[in-house]
Amino acid sequence: MAKAQDFRAMTVDQLDDELVKLKKEQFNLRFQKATGQLENTSRVRQVRRDIARIRTVATVKRGEAAAKA
Repeated sequence: MAKAQDFRAMTVDQLDDELVKLKKEQFNLRFQKATGQLENTSRVRQVRRDIARIRTVATVKRGEAAAKA
């Protein structure tokens, strides 16, 4: 589980890449859950929260960039 502090150190492009990676993982976890193969059920919650953290940090960074322009 990453911290918001780690995400704030990334650029917007890096955040977008990380978001895509987590969305793929979330899809795979949902698929495993549906087929009864999911072992670590807490990972679903961690991924969901990390996605929310990334989206929040990316929104703030984009807002700061727009304010500077």
